[in-house]
Amino acid sequence: MKTGFIGLGIMGKPMAKNLLKAGTDLMVYDLNDAVVQELVELGAQKATVCEIGRSCGVVFTILPTAAIVQQVLFGEDGVCQAMKKANSQAAKGGAVVCDMSSVTPGESRLCYEKLKEIGVGFVDSPVSGGEPKAIDGTLAFMAGGDEKDFETLMPYFESMGASALLVGSSGSGSIAKLANQIIVNLNIAAVSEAFVLATKAGADPAKVYQAIRGGLAGSTVMDAKVPMMLERNFTPGGTIRVNHKDIKNVMATAHDVDVPLPLTSQLFEIMQALKVSGHMVDDHSGIVQYFERLAGVEVRSQNR
Repeated sequence: MKTGFIGLGIMGKPMAKNLLKAGTDLMVYDLNDAVVQELVELGAQKATVCEIGRSCGVVFTILPTAAIVQQVLFGEDGVCQAMKKANSQAAKGGAVVCDMSSVTPGESRLCYEKLKEIGVGFVDSPVSGGEPKAIDGTLAFMAGGDEKDFETLMPYFESMGASALLVGSSGSGSIAKLANQIIVNLNIAAVSEAFVLATKAGADPAKVYQAIRGGLAGSTVMDAKVPMMLERNFTPGGTIRVNHKDIKNVMATAHDVDVPLPLTSQLFEIMQALKVSGHMVDDHSGIVQYFERLAGVEVRSQNR
């Protein structure tokens, strides 16, 4: 059975490579022809989204926005139309679309309902771990959907990640991702504020990091992002632009269910300020630059 993979960006490309390493018969699509060719040279087959829908029993998408997901799945010559017309997996049952994009729960549920009408399963399964874990195949998958569809996808998750959990019904994976993004991005903001304080007060932030990372303040986020701040390396593993979009989705979902998020709303405005100052393509460790500008310092190792 062929498998489709649509979206070969910072996360998608290494995830598709790991599927190929596992022996998956993979058809790929992306607007970036150079990236597609890179995957073809590793054994993938170049295809249109329509060809993927027609030929594949399992289709993965990981795309920038929900609008693009909707277009790829339900637009003219999209995946859904091809699956509907195909006389293979969709008619027999068992075909599954897995969207790994960061979208709202409502948008995921819409995909689930529309695909259910043609007998195709849908699982929303965004990921956590960023580019490094996408490369080494240790991502965490948080999924929402039907258990039978999740079980169909499990061998693929095992090729791309270290853990996968069915959180609940359709939309639950997207909910878990939103919670994840609140924690990750507020953690980066708190770390940024703390290290700007340490720097402005005269301490070497590199030594402060070593002093506190083994205590209760230590975290995976701190270990991933503080070294980047100290080296002034904002090459993106996850851009501020993507996380800004995710936090916007967080706020929209929170408003829908009447949950006040005072800290997250302030974080969104911090990201808005970074957008205005031209930092959207920086890694989200670059959130520190907002606090640096306020204090008039840069967080960097004094040994540099």
